[in-house]
Amino acid sequence: MEGLIEQERYTCAIGALQTVVAIPRAVPILHSGPGCGTMIKGFFERSSGYAGGDTSPCTNFSEREVVFGGTDRLRSIIKNTYKVLDTDLQVVVTGCTAGIVGDDVASVTDEFYDEGKPIVHVETSGFKSNNYVSHSAVVNAIIEQYVSRFESENPPRSEKNLVNVFASVPYQDQFWKGNLREFKRLLEGLGFQVNILFGPHSGGVKEWQTIPKANFNVLISPWYGEPIVKNLKRRYGQPYFKFSYLPIGGNETTRFLESLLDYARKHHSELDWKKARAFITEEENAYYEELDNLATFLLEFRYGLPNHVHILHDAGYVAGLTKFLLHETGIVPKEQFVVDNTPKNIRSRWKRISNQPQINAIFPCISIRMQVHCRIFCAESGTAARDSSSAADGIRSLQKKRTAIFSPSPARRLTASCSQRIMSDTPAVCA
Repeated sequence: MEGLIEQERYTCAIGALQTVVAIPRAVPILHSGPGCGTMIKGFFERSSGYAGGDTSPCTNFSEREVVFGGTDRLRSIIKNTYKVLDTDLQVVVTGCTAGIVGDDVASVTDEFYDEGKPIVHVETSGFKSNNYVSHSAVVNAIIEQYVSRFESENPPRSEKNLVNVFASVPYQDQFWKGNLREFKRLLEGLGFQVNILFGPHSGGVKEWQTIPKANFNVLISPWYGEPIVKNLKRRYGQPYFKFSYLPIGGNETTRFLESLLDYARKHHSELDWKKARAFITEEENAYYEELDNLATFLLEFRYGLPNHVHILHDAGYVAGLTKFLLHETGIVPKEQFVVDNTPKNIRSRWKRISNQPQINAIFPCISIRMQVHCRIFCAESGTAARDSSSAADGIRSLQKKRTAIFSPSPARRLTASCSQRIMSDTPAVCA
């Protein structure tokens, strides 16, 4: 059945309560039916955090609240939350029932806001969007209703080397903690001060309060999170650097860091540029030493390894993994399945029709092709096939042999037998 998605890789808008859970000592308060929290807990396993999962307070919306409204119940739950849980920030998220009934959640939270309580409300009715979209809504609500309180203490763009990083959606990306930790390490290695905002390596709500001070923002995402940096640009005049896929491997990580340095120079960051370049070189050397060791294994056992790969992931991972597997291991990508319900205006950036060999990028109900230029090194002659027909013959030859062929370069970088270049004005979304 066309349009039917089985075992979808995302959930409804209220799934963004995990965005709150990822902030140290923050608690989501669910103004919803009892099933919403249970559903999210089941969808995101091992994701309770400080006050998520069964700990999250919930109004347990019932027939009574549907008829008479649930604001009194919400007010009571918020009061009890302050008595029972020791938290630094409370974020009220709403379910479908509250959205349909039309409860005035803002009026309830404003009562506590006027008392100086750190409380935020955000509309996350499940029928309005998914958790990729509502992640941005939650972050923007915190900025508008909580961070704004501390603007006088944190003048906009007052720290030239401070950046805010927005990357993986917490818990939606199973590797979000490791990704954010590594981004923080790499950027600090360049000399930046980094607000990572989520996870155990962030500074909690104190770090959120300093968001306005950042010189600019860093967005590592094809589309989710972009409303956040656009809001910060409007509110504080902060520009943003966008890298539209996850940089995996030496090639793309170097590209990401060098592009970021160029952007920082244009926006008058006060870094030690020589030291920053030296850090990139040091990280490259460490990475390629490990890759050289891996090359020995791959060359010895190449006949037992797959020579093609299919990837099912969100747009950022599909592009990042495709680049890494092709350029640095020689595994040739075939159909790539993008399963994050990518907005149509972003999908259009993937459309690159050509007579060259192509890789299918498949979205739900949509199959489009990305343009690829392949350079196939023939094992027998060592020559390169450069035109489309001979390149296709080379690919068919690899398919028959089921092998990944490598050509180590003098610079000690492992070069895959097939190098791919996507024709795009926006390299951030292409594989």
